[in-house]
Amino acid sequence: MNIKAWISAFRLRTLPLSFSLIIVGSSLAYAENVFDWTIFSLAILTTLFLQILSNISNDYGDAVSGADFAGRVGPERAVQSGAITYSQMRSAIYVFALLSLVSGITLLAFSYPRLNTGGFILMLSIGIASIIAAICYTIGRRPYGYRGLGDLSVFIFFGLVGVMGSFTLYYGAPLASVILPASSIGLLSMGVLNMNNMRDHDSDQRSGKNTLIVRYGIEWGRRYQFVVIILAFVLFAVYIYMFGKPLQYISLVGFLRLIPHLHFISDSKNDSRIDTQLKVVSLATLLISILFAIGTFIAY
Repeated sequence: MNIKAWISAFRLRTLPLSFSLIIVGSSLAYAENVFDWTIFSLAILTTLFLQILSNISNDYGDAVSGADFAGRVGPERAVQSGAITYSQMRSAIYVFALLSLVSGITLLAFSYPRLNTGGFILMLSIGIASIIAAICYTIGRRPYGYRGLGDLSVFIFFGLVGVMGSFTLYYGAPLASVILPASSIGLLSMGVLNMNNMRDHDSDQRSGKNTLIVRYGIEWGRRYQFVVIILAFVLFAVYIYMFGKPLQYISLVGFLRLIPHLHFISDSKNDSRIDTQLKVVSLATLLISILFAIGTFIAY
């Protein structure tokens, strides 16, 4: 087994995003005095499996479609390079889909006392939808990632569903106020995807993967990046002002890490260097989430 190739296929640098949404949702639960370490641990594990499922499905789907090819900008992909065979990757997709399902059901079982039957069925349905969405981004007859719907999907699943869903597992029901930080995390996740799509503009265009960047261009993508990050900052600040505690403002310090990123995006003409910015935005999102958790745990 080529362990190095599998680790690369898991795309570990994307994992901070997954952890961020659970950290924020759990911090909001702590503020409501309903935090539980078992639920937190299982939520992290389930999200980890879902993220890896999404990553390996994308690796497989892009190799099948031709979006990944020798000489493309960005890290080498496992299936396209031959390090992992198509058959091996299909098997891995089945394994991580099953792991995601089992872990998710276990999580719901521990959360069941807080959820009514309707809530349990709803959360189970959302979990299954998350598994399907992770796979169908680039796999299938009409993968939605090839039709410019990736950004919307990321906002929904890495924002609204991730943060509000994890909060609901603790609290038993969603709160309207949670929409604000959930949307902020969703927007930051869209920023990571936008960097990925800007980097892959040429290869996506060549393979018929019609992301928003392919449709509207690199310069539009630069402006788009400013909008999603600034709006994410505003929504986080508004939530803290309206519903939070002063100590939670410490989370906004994390946004300072994104100022050099925005300067890079506005100034850089070398699209190949954009790949470095995926990690920047992803880690900044994790930093914001951790600082929010620290502020919340001290304030409440």
